[in-house]
Amino acid sequence: MADLPLLYDLTYNQIQALLAGWGEPRFRADQLWRWLYASLADSWEQMVNLPAGLRQRLAAETVLSPLTPVTCQESANGQTLKMLFRLRDADTIESVLMRYTDRRTACISTQVGCGMNCLFCATGQGGLVRNLSAGEIVGQLIHLTRQVRATEPGQRSGAEHAHLIGNVVLMGMGEPLANYAATIQAIETLADPRGYNLGARRFTLSTVGLAPGIRRLAEEPLPINLAVSLHAADDGLRDRLVPINRRYPLAELMAAVRDYAGKTKRRVSIEYALIDGVNDAPEQAHDLVRLIEGLLSAVNLIPLNPTAGSPWQPSQRERVDAFRAVLDAAGVPTTVRLRRGIDIEAGCGQLRQRQLSAVNRELNA
Repeated sequence: MADLPLLYDLTYNQIQALLAGWGEPRFRADQLWRWLYASLADSWEQMVNLPAGLRQRLAAETVLSPLTPVTCQESANGQTLKMLFRLRDADTIESVLMRYTDRRTACISTQVGCGMNCLFCATGQGGLVRNLSAGEIVGQLIHLTRQVRATEPGQRSGAEHAHLIGNVVLMGMGEPLANYAATIQAIETLADPRGYNLGARRFTLSTVGLAPGIRRLAEEPLPINLAVSLHAADDGLRDRLVPINRRYPLAELMAAVRDYAGKTKRRVSIEYALIDGVNDAPEQAHDLVRLIEGLLSAVNLIPLNPTAGSPWQPSQRERVDAFRAVLDAAGVPTTVRLRRGIDIEAGCGQLRQRQLSAVNRELNA
């Protein structure tokens, strides 16, 4: 099974070529594409307008689903759902569904683990295992959408499913710009109007600061939103918190960000995790104001989601308010992100880390 092609990995043109090679008429590609991305079929039997012989061949020579759910945890208030998936090679990844009053947002992963080694991130503590394929990225959103259908009575089905999850953030495990080609292909697939049909403006890609990737993204025809995980406005502290800063220091990173905003005319989200006593002083807020002065941007302040074993804690409410007051006074558009899923370890990589720790304890018992 591991050697068989995953259908979600194939572009529309590749599916068309595959079926043409099997002697199938061109319209079969449209039918299969719609079963995959409009109807979200999870079995060959559901694809009733495909001939039985074609379904049998697809079942024998391709793989439909790249993911097997391992664990599903829901927060006490029902607003956050976190899923741990096993891939075909037994690696695991996480995805999160966040429910708001007027929308749902999916947070999906682009790598197994992460090589950026940010000190406060559970994923970074485990290192990078491998990149996800485009189909493994796509499969997360497909599964979360099915989950909404199954657990929220009265939701629409069929081609209207894209309305069930209105926004996708590539902020889960991994650095999307370090897996550039698969990430872009996944977005193209999910934005295709013949299938899932979620507009590219609904996607936000988060990076810790790979400047060349940001410049490359600025040239993409897809209007993807950019979020930059900054967390510090001086190189000394950012070198410590986000080690990739030693390769792409703030001057180089911010030049790429400014070029991106200038070329795309899209507002950049500056993500800033507030860590108590580390990066949350008013003087550091003033440094941030100076760093982003004149940039088409908004700042998203995020009280740290604490990681087991880490000495760092989220900033206290008064420190968050004082930090924000500096930004507000400077006219910087600023929000404070609602903390979601603390009771289910919804922070990036936490559930996977706990599962791996449990496996290691069993092996060493």
